Amino acid sequence: MARSPSAAGPVVRHYLPDLVYGANDGIITTFAVVTGVVGASLSERIILILGFANLVADGFSMGASNFLARRSYADADDRADRPEAARHGTATFVGFIVAGIVPLVAYVVPLPDDLRFPLAIVLTLSTLFVVGASRTFVTRLGWTRSGVEMLCVGALAAAVAFAIGALASSLT
Repeated sequence: MARSPSAAGPVVRHYLPDLVYGANDGIITTFAVVTGVVGASLSERIILILGFANLVADGFSMGASNFLARRSYADADDRADRPEAARHGTATFVGFIVAGIVPLVAYVVPLPDDLRFPLAIVLTLSTLFVVGASRTFVTRLGWTRSGVEMLCVGALAAAVAFAIGALASSLT
């Protein structure tokens, strides 16, 4: 059954929490892989291998986990049916993949090596802000506050991953 354009707004709003949840985790975990590898001074090839492995496997895991969570309510009235749970899981997976690929873009386009990580940082932080700001459609919080909040969480996770990569590299 085709949805009318006017029905698209409520549908997007219905799945926006799943999309934002997936996008948030996708961009943060993928960028954590990038920053951890850079912090450890490993090759860009490692960034691509670990980045894409994380992107697909973790994205699938997030989507499947959302599906299972929606099917795990004890009260049958609160439990989502399989098709509805699958749609929420798919929205989480799509959000994860679409946002999660952003930190890897700088490593797949032809650029000088010294520009890749700075570009990954700019693309990632910009995307974190935009995804965070998009939460206002559901939360009604200010878009600046929502964007900055997600930006800070992502930047902190990246800093931790970078530090752990650098520490692990120095110990091995």
